Amino acid sequence: MKGKKRILSGMRPTGRLHLGNMHGALANWVGMQDNFECFFFIADWHALTSNYENTANIRPFVREMLIDWLSAGLSPDKSTLFVQSRIKEHAELSLLLSMITPVPWLERNPTYKDQIVQLSNKDLSTLGFLGYPVLQAADIIIYRAHGVPVGVDQVPHVEITREIARRFNGLYGKVFPEPEAILTETPKILGGDRRKMSKSYDNAIYMADTPDDIRAKVAAMITDPQRMRKADPGNPDICNVYDFHKLYSDPVRLPEIDDQCRQAAIGCVQCKKMMAESLITALQPIRDKRNYYENNASLIDEIIDNGCRHARAIAKETMEKVRAAIQI
Repeated sequence: MKGKKRILSGMRPTGRLHLGNMHGALANWVGMQDNFECFFFIADWHALTSNYENTANIRPFVREMLIDWLSAGLSPDKSTLFVQSRIKEHAELSLLLSMITPVPWLERNPTYKDQIVQLSNKDLSTLGFLGYPVLQAADIIIYRAHGVPVGVDQVPHVEITREIARRFNGLYGKVFPEPEAILTETPKILGGDRRKMSKSYDNAIYMADTPDDIRAKVAAMITDPQRMRKADPGNPDICNVYDFHKLYSDPVRLPEIDDQCRQAAIGCVQCKKMMAESLITALQPIRDKRNYYENNASLIDEIIDNGCRHARAIAKETMEKVRAAIQI
């Protein structure tokens, strides 16, 4: 790993991963493994920030998430894969960082404001929810990561981490590098109802879905809303199914599908069936890997143990520097 810059990112284990997760993060992570020293963690403590009342599924979701990661192409030989709560140093550093983080920094966090509105059915008036950016900063800087792969909407998360690291360094001497946001491209992929693909909207196609599941979900997808009958010309530019074709169907066939839709030479039902089969074929290698890992529980345990061991060694080393800098 010498000479490679270190990056870190994580996901909350709140359920099975869907195609939005795969294209929004996993595909980018997989592509970074050969060029960076990669640390990817399952953020089970962060799952408590909004789901603290129902914790029964967090532990099984941790394993399911790791299986999804491995099935998508993350490799324990190339990346350090670990579970946040297994590295207690995260909590120690988060506590110390909370002593120096001004409350207004947390209150102006755009995600905090948005989630308060979006999750109005939950009581989020907790210290953990307000202060989750501090824990997030600890997650990142404890590994002295140089970069965090994110989409444009997540750049503010990295910026507050940079501010907290800068404040610590200003008070106690330089211990942490200020991590950079590594902008990643995310292909357009919406749920079947044309909203953002999300578990909470019940509109997602999951990486673990069976071929029959996929066919049923694709059959129910909204297409060009102005195309009411098969004889009506369609517009692939505003059709969600065609967006999936661009990701999963043979690129050579795309101009033909586009033209047939515009000329009403193909109906939405047939178009959906074609896309569903392309999607099933594209996801088959992921399903094969998932079956392998589901039937090798001891291997999953070994991967988690090895990843956590490596991560904790680095976290302990960082905390020694932190304690020395603070003089406690």
